[in-house]
Amino acid sequence: MSSLHEIPGLLDKPVALEKILDEIPSGIVILDKNLRIRYMNRAISALTGYSPDEARTISCHNILRSRVCIKSCPAAQMTENTEPICKQSDLINRDRQKIPVRITLAPLREESGSLIGYMETVEDIRSIQQRGTEMQRAFGYSKMIGKSQGMDKVFRMLPLIAQNESSVLVTGETGTGKDLAAEAIHESSGRAKGPFIKINCGALPETLLESELFGHQKGAFTGAVENKPGRFRLAHNGTLYLTEIGDLPLSLQVKLLTFLDDKIVYPLGSTRGHEVNVRIIAGTHRDLEDMVRQGNFRKDLLFRLNVVRVHLPPLRERGDDIRLLMDHFLNIFTTEFGKKIKGFENDAVMLLKNYSYPGNVRELRNITEYAVNVCQAELIGLSDLPAYLVETGEQAGSQTLEPAPARSRAPGLQHSSSSISETWPETEKKMIIDALVRTGGRRSKAAAILGWARSTLWRKIKQYNIE
Repeated sequence: MSSLHEIPGLLDKPVALEKILDEIPSGIVILDKNLRIRYMNRAISALTGYSPDEARTISCHNILRSRVCIKSCPAAQMTENTEPICKQSDLINRDRQKIPVRITLAPLREESGSLIGYMETVEDIRSIQQRGTEMQRAFGYSKMIGKSQGMDKVFRMLPLIAQNESSVLVTGETGTGKDLAAEAIHESSGRAKGPFIKINCGALPETLLESELFGHQKGAFTGAVENKPGRFRLAHNGTLYLTEIGDLPLSLQVKLLTFLDDKIVYPLGSTRGHEVNVRIIAGTHRDLEDMVRQGNFRKDLLFRLNVVRVHLPPLRERGDDIRLLMDHFLNIFTTEFGKKIKGFENDAVMLLKNYSYPGNVRELRNITEYAVNVCQAELIGLSDLPAYLVETGEQAGSQTLEPAPARSRAPGLQHSSSSISETWPETEKKMIIDALVRTGGRRSKAAAILGWARSTLWRKIKQYNIE
């Protein structure tokens, strides 16, 4: 193999392919139809200990010496419609070292479509596995924070779940961190270098959701002007996270169940299926068992998704995690906003530790973000918290906290103390409107005033239907 055929519109002359492939840090092997090595790049030579000359014409399994070669050779599993196959395994190199690797095999075809060989990539994943062990820290796992008994149980489960391919159902109230749990499972798994694709099953109407999930062919419906692969195919060799699975329409529940049975995706308007290697993680705040009883969720689909269940406890049941999270979010936002706030006053700590948090961790994050925005002192006090918290005076027992006298704060970011029923969303909406009014509707400047990224402001404007 000495050159690459010209690429129309890019290369008008053949180029030396070996020099290009030798510079790629991942191992690359070119095989013929009989799985004999025709080319190896420098990276795979270093990994295995065999030179290209020694390996040429030798069967792949005699050089890689991997468990996957013996138990489930990817080439033997390939059919005409198969996408590239990815396997996590290990290999024994020439020095008899056992090295964890990720092997991906893709067919090489002529323009006519006939098979002429295979390209195999081999990635050394020792650093990923080491990083996976570092994810477990003193008070959390991955991006999740906590030390309560309930969260400790979750943190011990996640790395175990990550090592298998079973479907996972993550449950918990809104704002408990289901997305972070799903991401942590993916990042600790053998699919960590593959894509992590997320889709909200309740965010799109049924017709659009089907196309987003399964893809469509050009001309399948009005407006389908080109082929679209869909989220399942985009997540090939990775993880597909279906958040708010309880909102998935019944008709699509049937299609999802079919995929879980045969691992084949059929795009809209196509009779040709595509084999896809995807791990499914689903998340919901709904009671799926109750939905099954009401006929709103398929029982057989629940069984297929609920192979392994991870339940995230609400924040009100997590005890000292509240203070841990308060300090964590305070550190994030003071760094992001360039503020010199050192902590919380005692009365603010008392109120926040005893609040029930219907919005859970997400609500505490929002409260802290608001407080850092408006606080002009070294410590966050009651007057810096959203009005709905201070005015309800919610805390343990019957004692009621009196709001502290208001201190000076950034102009235009005052919060009212007249509405006892004001909720955090109402407060946040008022903040956004006030910032937009001050900037004459210029969203970039409004985002700067609020201390948010532009994307955050756009998302919240859409969330609150602000014109």
